[in-house]
Amino acid sequence: MEKYVLSVLVENKTGVLSRVSGLFSRRGYNIDSLTVCATDKPEQSRMTIVVTGDEYILDQIQKQLAKLQEVIAIKKCETSSSVQREMSLIKVKAEASNRGTIIETADIYKARIVDVSLESVIIEITGSEEKVESLLRLLEPYGILEYVRTGLTSLGRGSGVM
Repeated sequence: MEKYVLSVLVENKTGVLSRVSGLFSRRGYNIDSLTVCATDKPEQSRMTIVVTGDEYILDQIQKQLAKLQEVIAIKKCETSSSVQREMSLIKVKAEASNRGTIIETADIYKARIVDVSLESVIIEITGSEEKVESLLRLLEPYGILEYVRTGLTSLGRGSGVM
């Protein structure tokens, strides 16, 4: 099973997200990650959908998405021809004795400290899924209190547009 990233341009209308997610659930396909936001054109939104499967499943998903009236364009985002990023906020237990080490670890990953309290720090990191996972593993021994991830977002390289 392979991970695929689809960029789907849709009409920015009520119910489109529900129809797209319903399409996946009706067919028994799982969405690993889903991000949605309006584009520079207010009447359009871009969905970045990450799915796991084989080429057949990917082909079926693309065909079913193309049948939806609100779908304008679908593009498979290859790692080599697109920039893919994820953002995460991580709240870590930080006592005076280990706060400096936690901050240094965040610096190594080019992450930012966005909040500090007496008992914890919140770290913001942007990068590949692997980079986020790696930082989480390093921070785990200090005590991750909670974290949230945006899910993957992707944009094609170069001057071409979708």
